[in-house]
Amino acid sequence: MKFKYTTLLFAILALITSCTKDFEKINTNPNAPETTNTEFLMSDVLVSTAYAYQENAVNRRPASAARYLTLVRNTGYDLLDWGPVDWDDIYARLAVNKTFIETAQKRSENQYVAIGKIMKAFNFGYLTDLYGDIPYSQALKSKEANIIYPEYDQQQVIYPDLLRELREANDMLKGNVQEINAKGDVMFKGKALAWRKFANSLRLRMLLRISKNYVPAFTEMQEILNDKIAYPIFESSADNAEVAYLGNIAAYSWPGGPLAMIDFDYLKTKASKELVDRLIQRNDPRLTVWVEPVKSTTGSTVDLNRYVGVPNAIDAPSAYNGGEDHVSVFSSTFFRKNGGASNALLKASLITYTEQCFILAEAVQKGKLSVSGETAESLYYKGIKESMSSYAVTATQAYYDQPLVKYDGTLEQLITQKWLAMLFKGAEGWFDQRRTGYPAFVTGPLAAGRGIPKRYTYPDSESAKNRVNYQKAVSVFGADNQYTLMWYLK
Repeated sequence: MKFKYTTLLFAILALITSCTKDFEKINTNPNAPETTNTEFLMSDVLVSTAYAYQENAVNRRPASAARYLTLVRNTGYDLLDWGPVDWDDIYARLAVNKTFIETAQKRSENQYVAIGKIMKAFNFGYLTDLYGDIPYSQALKSKEANIIYPEYDQQQVIYPDLLRELREANDMLKGNVQEINAKGDVMFKGKALAWRKFANSLRLRMLLRISKNYVPAFTEMQEILNDKIAYPIFESSADNAEVAYLGNIAAYSWPGGPLAMIDFDYLKTKASKELVDRLIQRNDPRLTVWVEPVKSTTGSTVDLNRYVGVPNAIDAPSAYNGGEDHVSVFSSTFFRKNGGASNALLKASLITYTEQCFILAEAVQKGKLSVSGETAESLYYKGIKESMSSYAVTATQAYYDQPLVKYDGTLEQLITQKWLAMLFKGAEGWFDQRRTGYPAFVTGPLAAGRGIPKRYTYPDSESAKNRVNYQKAVSVFGADNQYTLMWYLK
């Protein structure tokens, strides 16, 4: 999970001062500014959040937990015995975002206060999704209140407060006429309506996530859907909350691109059997976009298909099916690019219209929500089609007529298609699997513990330096291991 924040910060300075069409200069001298520039802080928060979130999706624990890939060397993540996980990178981004909000408040720049609230909700939401109870209300107050060792807040307190932040951000932007600097806004190019859609679509994600134990969840979702003037949401993939990769240096490149190969080594990273088999079973056209065929079927030992995924957590995974030439890697013509001109479809995604379609489909299918002009079936198909389109492929009607694809009203079918669509889209594949149990994975004979982890364990620094608050938190939360259920999963 560790993201090289300092490196990225210097990279952002270069990025926003370069002469590219995407990131233009916003300070006279950004290497030594006389005052803190609000737009610079916004760019910093957006880029660092999006790139770190995407890196986690490709080559960190969430990709292993979602069983998208199989590690055949350095197999620790794949075996699911993770140990404590540092969170300094997320708190570092939240610290910059706090400065962003405070700077905007001092200057009465309400448009930036609203954006800061959205990014606060996204980052704190991700943090509590990973760990459960976390330092929240006292976090980031070492300077103003001399709180070096913050207390932990319970997730059931944190989530409603983040939902409030998102609602407030939407309301602040609704009537605001202050301009958002398009040069500093690397996500939406200064469009306030796009930010409002992001806030409300993110609320839909978060509300569904906690719906098992948050009584007003579906009521609040319905409120959003009933008034799209007050609460606009994504209407197409053009609204996606994404940051592009320039692809010119490692810091601005897709994590699997040649410039970043040190972080995502295709000699040790193979497409998983869980992924490949489900794509083959459905004759899914995304298979040939995402996965490369084996170099040879001659000499294969257990699987003669042209596309062969490696099972997770097995003994000697590098020798599976006869070894290197007989198993599939992720596509060099798609994923093994740097972004930018080499593959404009590679973006750091925070939330997409595709995901929203599946979120609404699930809620409608449960009978908890109504969407004007839509059914669970129509939303399910929209989600699939939007995913296909985002990879520049189109499925024939024959694809949708297959028994495994044709809508049958089951949660397993819906979540399996969502899981496919969420390939390398944040940690969503993992989060949905632990919430619903789908897809039902074969975690592997060498996998540690009790299947797919439910959370990260707290950093070692907490039990060592913030011990009193850590022990108090664990006494309420439960054992600090990766299988203890957080509030919304109980």
